[in-house]
Amino acid sequence: MPALASAAPAEPGRPPAADLLSEYAAWSARRGRGNRCFADGAANFLQRWPTPQAFAAEPLEVMLGADQHTRPFITFLLLHDLLRPGYDYLVDRKFAALLELARGTRIERDLDGFVQAATELGFSQHVRSRAAERVMARLLLQTGHRLHEVTVSDLGELETAFRARAERRGTNWGNDRGFLHAAWTVLFHLGVVSVTPPNRRRHDHTGHTHHLGGVPAWLATRLQDYLTALTGTHAPSTMDGIAIRLAHFGRHLAAIDPGLGSLAGLDRQRHIETYLAAVATARAMWGGQPISAGEQRNRIITLGRFLTDITEWGWPDAPPRRLVFSRDIPKLPRALPRYLPVDADRRIAQTLHQSPNRLFADALLLARATGLRVGELCALELDCVHEIPGTGAWLKVPLGKLDTERMVPLDEDTVALIDRIAQTRSPVRPLPHPKIGRPTEFLLTRLGKRISTAALRDELARAAETAGLPKATPHQLRHTWATALINSGCSLQALMVMLGHTSAAMSLRYARLFDHTVRADYERALAQAKTQLGTSPGADGPTMLPITDITSSADGWKDTPLIKSRLAGGYCLRTAAQGSCAYANICEHCPNFRTDAAFLPVLAAQHADTAALLADAEARGWGEEAARHRRLLERLDQRMGQTEAS
Repeated sequence: MPALASAAPAEPGRPPAADLLSEYAAWSARRGRGNRCFADGAANFLQRWPTPQAFAAEPLEVMLGADQHTRPFITFLLLHDLLRPGYDYLVDRKFAALLELARGTRIERDLDGFVQAATELGFSQHVRSRAAERVMARLLLQTGHRLHEVTVSDLGELETAFRARAERRGTNWGNDRGFLHAAWTVLFHLGVVSVTPPNRRRHDHTGHTHHLGGVPAWLATRLQDYLTALTGTHAPSTMDGIAIRLAHFGRHLAAIDPGLGSLAGLDRQRHIETYLAAVATARAMWGGQPISAGEQRNRIITLGRFLTDITEWGWPDAPPRRLVFSRDIPKLPRALPRYLPVDADRRIAQTLHQSPNRLFADALLLARATGLRVGELCALELDCVHEIPGTGAWLKVPLGKLDTERMVPLDEDTVALIDRIAQTRSPVRPLPHPKIGRPTEFLLTRLGKRISTAALRDELARAAETAGLPKATPHQLRHTWATALINSGCSLQALMVMLGHTSAAMSLRYARLFDHTVRADYERALAQAKTQLGTSPGADGPTMLPITDITSSADGWKDTPLIKSRLAGGYCLRTAAQGSCAYANICEHCPNFRTDAAFLPVLAAQHADTAALLADAEARGWGEEAARHRRLLERLDQRMGQTEAS
């Protein structure tokens, strides 16, 4: 933290005391504030400190103890560069209408320019006036600088003074921190300083000791060594998660075995199994509810990864044998995507269209129209829309959760929505990209910085409450978008690309929601069952749904996004959620299977279809299904070769 600035010498050329008192009287008269008491206060000040700058050498208590008749003269000296008392005095002293008193002085123009820039960035009247009075005026008065000469060091010294004042008074400096952050933001976008203000909520990621409370000292040291080794390959937020989860294990060891002094002494039964039981019944620190299955899983995986890593790295105190196994990791429930029902989706959209917070509301509407994750939404760049001749408009989605970029097609309404966002956003200087560091113009900017994910979550929660619905999350908009597409016939391959999924299994969750083949099979089977029970309505009995109603053509079965098998008398279609049938192609692999030359055309047709199914499975990333088709091809080649040879 920067040291407190010492009081800098005032400008040379101080007029004699008589002239100074005369100028002060005229200055006060112009403001209708002059009287005999103020004049006496000024005279007494100069009698005690003939050189005004000597006042700055007094203890802070003495400077702040000046009476109400002397303080206006001190303000006069400050505004005319005849006194620079130090930041400790400036942040503790209250000035009445300082911005108004600055009229006609050298800092008036700079303060007006600052307020204008803050207005353009979208700061409220209260914030921009308080930032100008509480931060900028004090910076200019103490340093003697012009606005364009203010430095990061100056801001740091003022921050130190604000912190010291809060510590002296035993109070919080949150208000001053907010005004300082706003002023720093304005200076950055004016080009005065070259670095953005520090994130007020960001922890210092150079160490993680603040997460390791209650962990034995010897273990905290080893955990810190481990975290340091991971720093180069993990994001700060990931490092925080690892530190927090390992700290849970450290506190568990302290509770059950306070005499343990080395990782080499870890025992499966005493330390690991008791920790697994503790994780299964753990409760959240805030709220007291049981931790989720995902958090249980993460705690155990993190511990297992830690023990495996230090063993592979050859740490001398690593456990001599493996202690955490894959079977220790609880399985996650295979929950369906939490989409918004059609009516709730419509009501939230209407509420967002009517919201006065246009930038936030339009951003959420954009998420609903493109299926973006909330982090990807906040990271969109200003030039994210790309017009491709012949294929229309596309949205370039930046690096997100899986560190991949992708392109999502846009319709005209969504392009118009993005144009409206571009007009609503506050124009700002390019900001450092959080992943790659280069200056970037972001689409969603307000008050000189990117819109936060928390602000978007709050806006959606307000919209849901206004619509009379339970709380909704931005990720539900993504699920709703994907569910609508899959229900409208979008292929899983296209959905996988647009969602940015790296495996087909991630996209198959949406196919499990409303699979038209499952519905068709259900209706066909139900009709058949009703016929057998004699309860089917209609004189002509049930109408069986032909396979062409599912595949749209007799040959279309090979192109469906389903698990498929070529059988002797037809073919089998199963949804991906059902998995492959255990009896698929079982006869061709049976040792009792026999064939002759008369069946070669049938086998050749089966061979051709299986080759097509193999290519389809490989394209969809279905490894096990592709392996099944590959084995069948080998078996058919063998059978056909034997038949031709005979």
